[in-house]
Order: sequence, then structure tokens, then C-alpha cells
Amino acid sequence: MIAALAGQGCAHRVRTLKSTTPAAAPAISAFDRQIRNARDAGDGDYQLRVLRERVAAEPDSIPARLELAKAYQQRGYPDIALEMCRLTAARFPGSGEVELALVSALRDLNQRPEAISSLNSFLQTHPQTAPSYASWIGILYDESGQWTSGEPEHRKALQLAPGQDYLHNNLGYNLLMQKKAAEAAAEFREALRLNPASDVARNNLGIALADQNANQQAVASWQSASDPASAHNNLAAVLMQKGNYPEARKELEIALGYNRAHPAALRNLELVSRLDGSSATMPSSQTKTSWERWKAGFVRLFVGPLDESKADADKNASAHE
Repeated sequence: MIAALAGQGCAHRVRTLKSTTPAAAPAISAFDRQIRNARDAGDGDYQLRVLRERVAAEPDSIPARLELAKAYQQRGYPDIALEMCRLTAARFPGSGEVELALVSALRDLNQRPEAISSLNSFLQTHPQTAPSYASWIGILYDESGQWTSGEPEHRKALQLAPGQDYLHNNLGYNLLMQKKAAEAAAEFREALRLNPASDVARNNLGIALADQNANQQAVASWQSASDPASAHNNLAAVLMQKGNYPEARKELEIALGYNRAHPAALRNLELVSRLDGSSATMPSSQTKTSWERWKAGFVRLFVGPLDESKADADKNASAHE
């Protein structure tokens, strides 16, 4: 359209030779292509179009910008979301909310070193009292395998909010990865004291206890949040990691004694068989758990004998309980 308008508005026409080959189109970068694709996708997305119009109308609205970035992230455009967060951070350099959104976007694209550097630089010029900032740095260090660097950050977050169960769990996990099982167990217990419903802390406590060879306590911790088969399977998994395959096999046999169809226990039995070179022997199908024996006695006493088809159905049902 621009060339046509220029030709019509020119008073003097100059005849030029036409090229027989079209001029090469300028190369489009991968990011520019993503921008175009994201824009095209947004044209047919009512919610995204409304958010874009809102940002255009309210350029100084942080919530509008972050909501738009989140929308692009959810639609499969993490690069666009990250670039929008970077632009927003440049426009509002003192906003902690924007900085955490930028850190999250960097993490989503596995750019953890940049996320750590960005957040540390932000905190040097804009100190914060909320525990989430130190906690984020600790998590990023942990996910990068830098456990010793993450520990002081988790402790700093706890100093700011000692009553938050998730912060105790995070520190406990960090200590567990440093082979400090006793200290880790203490943090998980404190997390459970603050929030008895935390299955994450309870599962982690089981791992910490198993690492200290307190196997019965570990099973009790796991069983309080799940079922006996899962609890013994969890212990077997820890024992396998330690290379104690005979004891792991025993725990798997106990787990399958409770539930012969337990999928995780069956997979672990196959794995331990490959690791120790033994056959994957299933517990005898004639062996019944105490619950199965009680159930069978109850049926005989109050219901009477079942025909063969019903007995098979009852056996299959009990295997999935």
C-alpha cells in the first residue's frame, strides 16, 4: 500500500527497469515469528483480545500487564510471557510483584541462573520483608542442585515467618538432600505440628526416618496418610535407592500381600528384579491378608456360600481396595 500511494502522489514519473526476480523478504527472527503467531492466536481469542485492549488503554496497570503475560503463558507462549514480564519490570523496577512474576517466567523456561541473579539484584536495591523472596531464591538454588547455597535462604525465610509450615518443609527438604536426615525430620515434624493435614511434609518425614533406618516409624508416618500397601512400597523405594535390594524385596512382598494389584509395587518389583538379578516372584495367590480372611468369614456367616462367578468378582474387588 505504501508504494502504491507514493506512485500516485508523484508528479514526475521515472521509468525504471523491473527486476525479473522478486526481492528477498527480510529474515524473520524466531522471536518475531512467535510474536506474530501469538498475535494471530489472540485475534480469535476473545479473552486475550480484551486483555490486550486493556493493557493498551491502561499502560500503567501492573495487574493488567501481568494478567496478559499469564494468559500468554497458559496458551503455550512462554517466551512471549517472559518478554512481557521483562518489559513490565523495566517500566516498574521497584515492584516486588513484577519481579516475582519475572522470576517465575524465567524459571518456566529453565533460566534459573538469570532468575537468581535478577532477584538478588532486585533485593539489593529494594529490600523486602516478606518471606517469599528468600524462599524463592532458596527454591531456585535447590532446583539447580546448589543445596548449600539454598539452605541459608530457607533459614532467612523462616526467620521472617517461623509459623509457616511450608517454609519448614522447604528447609527440611533442602537438609534431606544434604544427607542431614535428623535435622530434616525435625523440620518436617514442625511443619506437621503447624499443619497436621500436610501430606507433603508427612511423606517427606517418612523418607527422613527411613534414611535413619527407623523403618517402622517411616511406615507408620506414610500409612497415616495413605494405605499399608503404599506405605511399604514407599519404604521399598527408599531401600532400593540405598542399594538394599533384599530388604526392598521383602517390603514389596508385604505391600503386594496387602494389595496384589498395587501398580507402583508391581513396577518396583520388576525394577528390583532387574537390579538384583532375581525373578519377580509374586506373593502366593492363596495367601490372604487378615482383612480378606475376616471378609470371607463375614460373608460365610451372614450371607452364605457364593456361586463361582460372585466369588471371583469379590476376589477381584478385594484386590483393588
